[in-house]
Amino acid sequence: MRYPVLFFVFVLSVLTACSSADINKILQAAGGQGPLTQTEVSQGLKEALIQGISKGADQASATDGFFKNELIKILLPEDARRVENTLRQMGLGAEVDRALLTINRGAEKAAMEAKPIFISAIRQLTIQDAFNILKGEPDAATQFLRRTTESQLISLFQPRIQESLDEVGATRYYGDIANAYNAIPLTNRKIDPDLNAYVTQRAIDGLFLLVAQEEKNIRENPMERTTALMKRVFAAQD
Repeated sequence: MRYPVLFFVFVLSVLTACSSADINKILQAAGGQGPLTQTEVSQGLKEALIQGISKGADQASATDGFFKNELIKILLPEDARRVENTLRQMGLGAEVDRALLTINRGAEKAAMEAKPIFISAIRQLTIQDAFNILKGEPDAATQFLRRTTESQLISLFQPRIQESLDEVGATRYYGDIANAYNAIPLTNRKIDPDLNAYVTQRAIDGLFLLVAQEEKNIRENPMERTTALMKRVFAAQD
């Protein structure tokens, strides 16, 4: 007669006074799953990061993904915000609103191109990187990704931002209000009409913020772990 595996585990634990750690090892062996290998930890973390990147990029690239998300909405550059009331008093309120909308539309459009750039970076993670991240802070993966890829992302993302800004008219609308303000005689503070670097940085900041949220969800909520390997890797840390 064959008894259930759990019965043997129970008997064994009673007779030999096994520790809970020993019982867990027995259960793992009985279930056909040994301890996690380094490769499994690395692959599981990469799956989680790619999931977070994909969700974050998809959210950001949707219509109003930036514009109606107060966490990542891109405001006018600081020098323009300082004189926004003056611009509106000059009758440029509609132009200011149009520039603000198109700036965010440009970021949303460019975010569509971000996913493969981020995923390529994730695939370069070493096994040691993966273990450090798994044992780190709730946003350790996002911090690592930002620290190791941000300069490359900026150089790759900037042309896409420029194309997007030009396509939706943000460059022209913002340039118009900057030039109109700068033409005022005796104006001491000038507005820089160049949007590219500013929007690129704000767009990347927004994407990383969304990715950090997804990382936190995966670490804290088992329902967010959508593959068997992710479940095993993160369950070991719960």
